[in-house]
Amino acid sequence: MKKLLASAILFGLAVPQVAIAAEEVNVYSYRQPFLVEPMFKEFTQETGIKVNVKFAKTGLTEKLQQEGEYSPADVVLTTDISRLVELSDKHLVQSVDSKAIEANVPAQYRDSEDEWFALTLRTRNVYASRDRVGHLPADFDYADLANPEWKGKICTRSGKHPYNVSLVSSMVAHYGEAEAKEWLEGVKANLARKPQGNDRAQVKAVKEGLCDLAIGNSYYLGKMINDEKQKPWAESVYIEFPGQKANGTHVNVSGMAMAKYAPNKENAQKLMEFLTDDKAQQMYAEVNYEYPVKAGVKRSELVASWGDFNADELSLEKVAEYHSAAIKLLDEVKFDL
Repeated sequence: MKKLLASAILFGLAVPQVAIAAEEVNVYSYRQPFLVEPMFKEFTQETGIKVNVKFAKTGLTEKLQQEGEYSPADVVLTTDISRLVELSDKHLVQSVDSKAIEANVPAQYRDSEDEWFALTLRTRNVYASRDRVGHLPADFDYADLANPEWKGKICTRSGKHPYNVSLVSSMVAHYGEAEAKEWLEGVKANLARKPQGNDRAQVKAVKEGLCDLAIGNSYYLGKMINDEKQKPWAESVYIEFPGQKANGTHVNVSGMAMAKYAPNKENAQKLMEFLTDDKAQQMYAEVNYEYPVKAGVKRSELVASWGDFNADELSLEKVAEYHSAAIKLLDEVKFDL
């Protein structure tokens, strides 16, 4: 057999695919092409490993379940801690033993069993009207969103959206279910309108005078500033970091995991290590206005202009434990109704 293969290579004949494995890695991604494709291109240039990507907005978890051991997926990219934990809970991923990733990703932003790892950080901010509110007090906390002074003045997207569920989960983790429920009731009473739209729509509502405060992720400010139509929305608010005198600002993540049946395991680990290192982290920071997960990587100039903040030190794995409790409380207070 070896002689036949050698002869085939020598005379340029076709070689069976099983004989020479292609240098490739397959990615299932919820992250948009504009963000990750430049990084994949850089990775291929450095390693010679081709990156094949399947992009989707929904359904990747179900696809992995359906494909089972025949799945071609090596690496899964997604956003929000609940989606990362879901992959682990459904046994769709495997642990990765990598000193490089361990050094690059702080413990609070990775799974204790090394089944998922954060790639970028995003804060859950309060946006305050420049004209009607100004900067919030230095000790402003998420708990203050329930104060009567904000009655009819707060806008937010659905409480059931993963970004808000994660925030509520952190409140349950810090204060317990009873106090978190009371807080949710207070926030609901202060809403200017029924929860709707996305995070940018809330800032637009502040611009239009429908509310004075909006809840939204940090990177949306960068997106709005760089959109001619939405720039006036961004210029109508201050971005505020709650919790600086309390538990710190709530942080969520985008992240990655290695698929359970990864056919290109070695290449998958190489890609995962690359995504947590300086070059890819810098690219994430510049393109999507997110915070690098690796310490010491420079933020984009725009993001740096928003100022420093103390992040909540509660591990995201711990926050995820209260996901079901958060959903239950949102239902009990009929937050979205």
